[in-house]
Amino acid sequence: MKKLFKNLTFQVLTAIAVGVLVGLIWPEVGKQMKPVGDTFINAVKMVIAPIIFLTIVLGIAKMGDMKKVGKVGGKAFIYFEIVTTLALVIGLIVVNVLKPGAGLDFDKLEKGDVSQYTSEGGGKIDWIEFVTHIVPSNMVDAFAKGDILQVLFFSVLFGVGLTALGNSGKMIIEFFEKLLNVFFKIVGYIMKAAPLGAFGAMAFTIGNYGLQSLLPLGKLMISVYTTMFCFVFIVLNIICKLYGFSLWKYLKFIKEELLIVLGTSSSESVLPRMMNKMEKFGCSKSVVGLVIPTGYSFNLDGTSIYLSMAVVFLAQVFGIDLSLTQQLTIILVLMLTSKGAAAVTGGGFIVLASTLTAMQVIPVEGLALLLGVDRFMSEARAIVNLIGNGIATIVVSKSENEFDESKSEDAIQEMYENRKVAV
Repeated sequence: MKKLFKNLTFQVLTAIAVGVLVGLIWPEVGKQMKPVGDTFINAVKMVIAPIIFLTIVLGIAKMGDMKKVGKVGGKAFIYFEIVTTLALVIGLIVVNVLKPGAGLDFDKLEKGDVSQYTSEGGGKIDWIEFVTHIVPSNMVDAFAKGDILQVLFFSVLFGVGLTALGNSGKMIIEFFEKLLNVFFKIVGYIMKAAPLGAFGAMAFTIGNYGLQSLLPLGKLMISVYTTMFCFVFIVLNIICKLYGFSLWKYLKFIKEELLIVLGTSSSESVLPRMMNKMEKFGCSKSVVGLVIPTGYSFNLDGTSIYLSMAVVFLAQVFGIDLSLTQQLTIILVLMLTSKGAAAVTGGGFIVLASTLTAMQVIPVEGLALLLGVDRFMSEARAIVNLIGNGIATIVVSKSENEFDESKSEDAIQEMYENRKVAV
């Protein structure tokens, strides 16, 4: 029994359940739990930038061959684009079949304030600014703000420069390896507070928004969750089978990370742990260091599904019959705008607003409908994004012969043995 109480999976599940109860029974108390969840997320974010920097630099330095670095990066981006486009298409198909917005009266539904997203300039992504923003004007500022894209850019340059030093750079590599181990130790300490973070985030969500806010848009939520479930267990499962590994075993292996994301609604909360888990699962450190961080910006499967469904849902609410051409335009626009989601404040709503603005068919103020339920759907988005990034890492590792099958088998075996001990 003591083993069970020490199990992180059990602790997080219990914390989520208690958080839901507190939010339902004492909503005002639940609202006051927001700082608890935010503090945990901030603690994780504190170490994300240095861990990304160190893993990318070490990944590039250990590959040594710049052609191989380019090859791995190229494969990753091709994979990202194909799978996220599939996610967009599947989202459109399901929302057209289920029609969750049909029959809803916009004027009678509860709305949130989205003026910050729909005000002048708020509903647009400035692509020139987006591209130029990737290059940091100040390296320290990029780390201080935790800007993942800027940290990625600087890390790649640093890794290339370090590789060019050859043998004279070995001391730096050895130092960085020890430093990375220190940061993973810190992550281990932070993760002891994961149940507390999950409790705080869940109590606030239920207490602030209430389950009653889900009822009018319940069909949309069910449609989104169903689509994401099918995407994972059909599309991603097919990819897993093609590359010779079990989706189910992979999901069991990252179950603790999935539960933390469920409780906190943030895939960033487990980024360091996910990188460590993928190495244990058999992926090489160099591939993990390149694919996982870039995937957090460019491989957003769950976000892609949600965005395509949300646009058509709003069209259905306003009684706008989108033609096939218009829906294909949605896919093309979202293929671009969804890539900016991770780097823009209020990412999801900015992307939706920019898409609606580009189409000039659906009223942008329709976003107000989604604000109340967005928090409840963010868990699904974050979980699918996390699952997708892990699978992308395994796929790229296997395609580059950088996957250790024996290490993977040992990790899975150890997982089952630990479960028996816990029970």
